[in-house]
Amino acid sequence: MKSIKKLSTQAILVVLVFSGLCAFTQDNNTTDIEKKIDEIFKNYNDINKPGAAVAVVSKGEVVFKKGYGSAQLEYDIPVTPSTVFHIASVSKQFTVYSILLLEQQGKLSFDDDIRKHIPEVPDFGTTITLRHLASHTSGMRDQWSLLNLAGWRWDDVITKEHIMKMVKKQKELNFQPGEEYVYCNTGFTLLAEVVARISGKSFAEFTHENIFAPLKMNKTLFYDDHEKIVKDRAYSYYNQGGNYKKSVLSYANVGATSLFTTVEDLALWSMHLNRPKDDIKDIVSKMNTLAVLNNGSEFGGAYGQFVNDYKGLKQIQHGGADAGYRSYLGRFPEQDFAVMVFSNLAQANPTGLALQVADLFLEDQFEVQNSSDQNNQNQKDDAFIVLSNKELKAFEGSYWNEPGSYARRIYVKNDTLMYNRGASNESKLAPVASNKFKMLNVGVDLYVDFTGSDNNKIMTVVINNEDPIISEEFTPPNYNATSLKEFAGSYYSEELSTTYDFIVKDDQLVGTHSRASDFGLSTAKPDVFIIGGNIIKFLRDKDKSISGLTVTTGRVRNLFFERID
Repeated sequence: MKSIKKLSTQAILVVLVFSGLCAFTQDNNTTDIEKKIDEIFKNYNDINKPGAAVAVVSKGEVVFKKGYGSAQLEYDIPVTPSTVFHIASVSKQFTVYSILLLEQQGKLSFDDDIRKHIPEVPDFGTTITLRHLASHTSGMRDQWSLLNLAGWRWDDVITKEHIMKMVKKQKELNFQPGEEYVYCNTGFTLLAEVVARISGKSFAEFTHENIFAPLKMNKTLFYDDHEKIVKDRAYSYYNQGGNYKKSVLSYANVGATSLFTTVEDLALWSMHLNRPKDDIKDIVSKMNTLAVLNNGSEFGGAYGQFVNDYKGLKQIQHGGADAGYRSYLGRFPEQDFAVMVFSNLAQANPTGLALQVADLFLEDQFEVQNSSDQNNQNQKDDAFIVLSNKELKAFEGSYWNEPGSYARRIYVKNDTLMYNRGASNESKLAPVASNKFKMLNVGVDLYVDFTGSDNNKIMTVVINNEDPIISEEFTPPNYNATSLKEFAGSYYSEELSTTYDFIVKDDQLVGTHSRASDFGLSTAKPDVFIIGGNIIKFLRDKDKSISGLTVTTGRVRNLFFERID
């Protein structure tokens, strides 16, 4: 055996210095990026506060992962990349993936009628396909909105059985399948049930065997048992007046929500989708394809995911919010990049946090505007003008949108014109012309124009250059205690198996429910009242007597209640 030549002292020093320099440079870069991410998450980096976890994937590797703050405030347990979070609606892409796996196996078609697999879904006189359900275009009413109207609390135990029984009683759709997009959790509960019935296994078992175990997502599961103990689980909180309170979640239903996972495990999933192997390329391609409405238009929704442009790059993403849990997964497949952020604080904004992290890694790949475009953009941003308080007050009033059956209120507050959707949901309007305003801090280009005469003002809202939304000024009827009494009574919904009572109290119509706090109604139009963003329309029979009412919310339309006394 040949002897190894000894290195000279000088050579050894050169090797050591070079090695040290490389290590220093690498550590320096790592420390630099970590410091920047720490700065983004500085408000969560406190063991006495609810926390957050983040992971970054690039070129098939996890290049950063870290936890901040507390997973359980009662015991000062810190968040780590291995902490398990409930990630709410980010779950939906796993449900679609499961359906498409079964399609690949020849056990169903994405265009099957849901009643082929779940015959107890009511026959609404039209076909609702699995594709409709997976793209929020089915027209079905949303399960959470229905449960809320039925008096359920979010910390109630809500099982699949509860939801299926409620679905079975539904009599109407919000719209004809494929005609519109309205976010609907019900569809994904039904899709998960299809998976269970075809596979002969629970949805939790199917996903474990076909997704989580193969991908070595060892701390991931669909949580279908609210009493099940999960190691390393984060609990959720909300901030009320500077104090943290528990936000209890007792869901025992899956498909639309209830995926428990870690940022480490979700990083494996993001790489699985960004770098699909040959046997799943068709599945991933279908998931990523934009859904199309009956009229051929797109709305930014794919299947269990949404697709959008972020600074010139294609992003496929979804967020989640249940109780105090907040989550976000953003994938940039063309850059082979992904970022995910979880938090257990209701006030957290994981989307904003995740995109700030993405900015650090993708900055050199963002689309750069040319100087003339940039100048035009700057001019557009700086084109606000000043209107006097008197000029602003000329636009005050209540405006009614008949197609949507909703009211908006415009008023001046602190010398600023405000756009109110109900309760305290308001946005500032900044003037760009004498009768045109831009809505601030809404994340889209939204402009509000006021036209017409003093006696017939018209408000036109345009979002991202889409079709205008036109509302007319109206004067709410001046009901008094006597005239309100004809609306008082009990109203029953067969679809929800629940009753509301309406009484007159202090010259206001007040709604009561056995499981909810009393709520006052504001008058909108004759026989129409509003509470928050919800519309209650009283119905009259041929004798002009009140016979019932309908309730319309953001995700439920024209839910009927019969007057029973």
